[in-house]
Amino acid sequence: MTRAVLLALASHWRRRPLQLGTLLVGLMLATALWTGVQAVNAEARASYAKASDALGQSELPVIDGPLTVEEYVALRRAGWRVTPVVEGRLRAGDLSLDLAGFEPLTAPPGAVPRDFGADGVPLAAPPLLLGAEAFAALEGTAEGARLGPLRLSAALGPDEAATDVGRAMDLLGRATLDRVAVLPGGSLTRPPLEEVLPGRAVRQPDDSGDVVRLTRSFHLNLTAFGLLSFAVGLFIVHAAIGLAFEQRRPVMRTLRALGVPARRLVALVAAEMTALALIAGAAGVLLGWAIAAALLPGVAATLSGLYGADVEGGLQLRASWALAGLGIAVLGTWVASARALWGLATLPVLQAGQPRAWAMASARRLRWQALGAAALLAAGALAGALGTGIGAGFAALGGLLLGSALLLPPVLAVALRLAEGRARGPLLQWFLADTRQQLPGLSMALMALMLALAANIGVGTMVGSFRGTFTGWLDQRLASELYVSAASEAQASRVVTLLAARPDVSAVLPIWSVETRIGGLPGDLFALRDHATYRDHWPLLSAAPDVWDAVAEGRAVLLNEQTARRMDLGVGDAVEVAPGWTAAVAGVYSDYGNPRAQALVGEEALGARYPDAPRLRFGIRTDDPEAVADALAAAGVSRAGIVDQASIKALSLSIFETTFAVTGVLNVLTLAVAGFAMLAALLTLAAMRLPQLAPVWALGLTRRRLARLELLRTVMLALGTALLALPVGLVLAWTLLAVVNVQAFGWRLPMDVFPGEWAVLIGAAALAAALAAAWPARRLAVLPPRALLEVFASER
Repeated sequence: MTRAVLLALASHWRRRPLQLGTLLVGLMLATALWTGVQAVNAEARASYAKASDALGQSELPVIDGPLTVEEYVALRRAGWRVTPVVEGRLRAGDLSLDLAGFEPLTAPPGAVPRDFGADGVPLAAPPLLLGAEAFAALEGTAEGARLGPLRLSAALGPDEAATDVGRAMDLLGRATLDRVAVLPGGSLTRPPLEEVLPGRAVRQPDDSGDVVRLTRSFHLNLTAFGLLSFAVGLFIVHAAIGLAFEQRRPVMRTLRALGVPARRLVALVAAEMTALALIAGAAGVLLGWAIAAALLPGVAATLSGLYGADVEGGLQLRASWALAGLGIAVLGTWVASARALWGLATLPVLQAGQPRAWAMASARRLRWQALGAAALLAAGALAGALGTGIGAGFAALGGLLLGSALLLPPVLAVALRLAEGRARGPLLQWFLADTRQQLPGLSMALMALMLALAANIGVGTMVGSFRGTFTGWLDQRLASELYVSAASEAQASRVVTLLAARPDVSAVLPIWSVETRIGGLPGDLFALRDHATYRDHWPLLSAAPDVWDAVAEGRAVLLNEQTARRMDLGVGDAVEVAPGWTAAVAGVYSDYGNPRAQALVGEEALGARYPDAPRLRFGIRTDDPEAVADALAAAGVSRAGIVDQASIKALSLSIFETTFAVTGVLNVLTLAVAGFAMLAALLTLAAMRLPQLAPVWALGLTRRRLARLELLRTVMLALGTALLALPVGLVLAWTLLAVVNVQAFGWRLPMDVFPGEWAVLIGAAALAAALAAAWPARRLAVLPPRALLEVFASER
């Protein structure tokens, strides 16, 4: 009996291969987008873990420096189990590397790369370990010879280097350690830290500056995109399964009448759906791997540009996301099949298979759907109003998107009913009534289209607002016409002397900084010269009345926005800008794209505390930047070290576009899946539409005119969906800018609107709907009259 039932079920797919293809392709696309996003996230997290192990950024308590070697030795002799760490930026030729120095005998397991030593012996002249790109650039050069023995390390990224702590101190020109990490264990009789090093304290691990925490919201954002894409694809599957169930009602009725138990029939249909899910899921995982490989460079650029996190470019096939992709494909199919299986389980044996009954029952469910949508919208609004943090922001987004999607069919149904009441003429009244009748069959595709359009509008508005704000911010920050980087202190001195003698140079503004910890976070202190360039152009978000005087005199500092938000500081609050140096906050400035803590202090105050800090970069105010650049080049300054304002802006905007490229790709993919959902629904409904179209054709309406009306109906519903998606997308954009963006990046942006882009997007939605409806409409236009006449001879 089981074999006969399976053959009867399979016969439906043999007679309707297009419907089977729709189901498989919909599930494959849904699984592919979800799997691709998860693969990218997994690769990024693996890179974080690899970098954490290689650079020793483990969750250990630390004693912040600077610490002398003698102080470190005193801790070890007192029974404290500690290991030293030195980190800094190493310049080698045109390269700038993140150098980390360790003590291999005391470092925790996994903190030092396995190939750290020479020929596996860590104490035998340990070489400097570089990533492949850095090694290729330095091998055989004078800079490479200056750095000593070089070796590739698979554990390090292309811009990372590691060596023992002594060599690191020599290469960085340091006489002190940055910090020491406190390892578990140690002498039980060790004295308190205050007795060994008075004034020092152990700082417990705080993930506020950890790259994993910083990027968590971005990966949550990607996951939300993946879920959205999966949901859009699942609408295709749900619609295909639901319509297939209605078409197979006569077969189910016959099988039940022949004695097949309901439980066995439900179990066999569930097994059929599971098998299809595994086939489509496997194909989706492979396609997701290809999508992830295409998305990974854009994601890497985003993480590097916004968070300073390096992600390697390779993509590995990991069992975690591959099996998860298969699992969610099966789970999604079960969810999409749940209503159909329940209907099958409760199907009366003698119930007739009438497609019209399915449409009427779906229409009756609209009221309950509207109530559920209202509940989701209310829950999302409460989460946004009362909740805090990134979780509340995404809860608000979820309630907004799902509630709005569920509310779409009831709203369209009400609008069509109102229009039908005002319609004049029998043809228009039939057209509107028939459109309302077809709405349940198209509701899934329309909801998918609405989600895709709302996501496009919301993310596009966010990126557009960021682009406009970022461009204006660059105009303020890059006020100097020329920027110069000297190769050495001696060359820097000659540059200053040369520029001071030129009448076409109005100011030479030094740009130099020191690495420090600002409020416990790793960051940079920049020197600020008291000049009208900063007073007139520097973008301040909040400031004390005497902000520039206070900073110039060394009484206060300026903090970038992300640091102020992260530490909940405002004007007048005190902040530790370096160990042992506390100052008041005189103002907060915007600093888009910088993942690190940053503060501006008066040039004299910083110079007094760090007199040996290199001062190699300058901003030059001039009326003739080309002539000044030529003079500097003639004086021996490398052309690579002379950059004009326009070039920096162009480079910055190029990086910006690369940074947000991944969001655009995901938007396009989601919209494409929504378009396919509409095509799938229309093709599946085409055969079921004949009983409604045949009487109108018999009354004198030609097949071509019917086809044009079908095309018009689809475009009209798509335009209505796009117009309703517009306010949803704007609310989505506001939530992204006011809640999610602040938690993710540390800054808040003003919201700009772009009506031109909305018009293009609405036009694209109408075009996608027209293309989706073109094929079914063409089939109707050339349908043989016999097929329409047969409707009157059938039991329908």
